[in-house]
Amino acid sequence: MAYDAQLAARVRVMFAAGPPVLEKAMFGGLAFLVDGRIAVAASSSGGLLVRVGAARAEQLVATTVAEPMQMGGRTMRGWVHVDGEHVRSRRELGKWIDIGIAAAVG
Repeated sequence: MAYDAQLAARVRVMFAAGPPVLEKAMFGGLAFLVDGRIAVAASSSGGLLVRVGAARAEQLVATTVAEPMQMGGRTMRGWVHVDGEHVRSRRELGKWIDIGIAAAVG
């Protein structure tokens, strides 16, 4: 399955007013890199992958709609997956992008 091109376009628009970003096709998805590190990605399995940092991942999984990110049957520490239905509003998408940027540059 290819990544959600509409979600990627919305992420691109959100980054237009933010820090410089590099887009890179990775693992069937489209990653958005800030300072050379992936902040978020439109996932090949749908939804948004978000860098959150290992310390914050468990807390976000327990208190939000985020789920642990799985890749190749492994849980990726410091990353979460947010289903596309939970990033439909500009506010929700922006919240997750901000979390990803903070983790990428922090």
